[in-house]
Amino acid sequence: MRSIWNGAISFGLVSIPIKVVNATESHSISFRQIHTEDGGRIRYRKFCELEDREVTQSEIGKGYEDADGTIVPITDDDLAQLPIPTAKTIEIVAFVPEDRIDPLQMDAAYYLAASGAPAAKPYTLLREALKRSNKVAIAKFALRGRERLGMLRVVGDAIAMHGLLWPDEVRAPEGVAPDVDVTVRDKELDLADALMDTLGEVDLEDLHDEYREAVEEVIAAKAAGEIPREAPEPAKAGKVLDLMAALEKSVREAKESRGEEPAEVTRLPQRKTTRATPKQTTGKKSTSATKKTAAKKTASAKKSTTKKTTSAKKTTSTSKTTAKKTTAKKTSAKKTSARKRSA
Repeated sequence: MRSIWNGAISFGLVSIPIKVVNATESHSISFRQIHTEDGGRIRYRKFCELEDREVTQSEIGKGYEDADGTIVPITDDDLAQLPIPTAKTIEIVAFVPEDRIDPLQMDAAYYLAASGAPAAKPYTLLREALKRSNKVAIAKFALRGRERLGMLRVVGDAIAMHGLLWPDEVRAPEGVAPDVDVTVRDKELDLADALMDTLGEVDLEDLHDEYREAVEEVIAAKAAGEIPREAPEPAKAGKVLDLMAALEKSVREAKESRGEEPAEVTRLPQRKTTRATPKQTTGKKSTSATKKTAAKKTASAKKSTTKKTTSAKKTTSTSKTTAKKTTAKKTSAKKTSARKRSA
């Protein structure tokens, strides 16, 4: 990889010669500006205002425009000889835990490569010290005409440097959050947690730029004289009226997309409220309630009458049986008395 900056890492009294190379690359598709009528290229040519002629890149330098319009020429030598220690040095100023760095400050990423065999030992020393301490190094360096802040960390067997924005370059999130009071219920948080668990984790290596692939497909089709395939109509996003229902549906769809059985989401029991239950004012409900009450009373009366009738029948039957027994005893006594008289 081609280096974009050569210098050294200053680690106390230890100096580590290094080369800086880009750690990232862009795969985005670039377009040329064309004249829409005939497809001709639109080009920007660089003219000198004083001589009114086009100049080459080798004739172009830097200059600072003063408030009165005066141009002050600045050469690369002027920038290389700035009276600061970071002109050609990545100066480590502190070691801090990585979670102390706000991700909003993260900028471009670079790899720091050891420059030559003598740099191998101090380079490895710094790398292993960062590993064992579980910290990152905060450094200052100058690149592309300005002093920058950087964070050094270990990536594999190499040391990487992330450019950091200065703290005053990160804007405060004023006016971004909702300015109304919103209450999030425990049930909604439970469903949100369930959705997060269902979506789970993802291997970042499996993610790719679908937009770039679609653009490449369109370019290939038009280059072959074909009509690019039509894009599917995006699903209409309805207005969310019931957040709970939307969360439940999201959980089900996430499970189905992962090939899992869509399990029902159990809602938590509702909390008791002190508000009184509204009275029923419809006549139908009152009539229905009256009919149910009358039916219950009739059934109860029937049961009571049945019990009384059964009891009366049992009493009559018992009286008849007792009368029969008494009559039989009297008849037997008369027969016995007649026999004694005959004798």
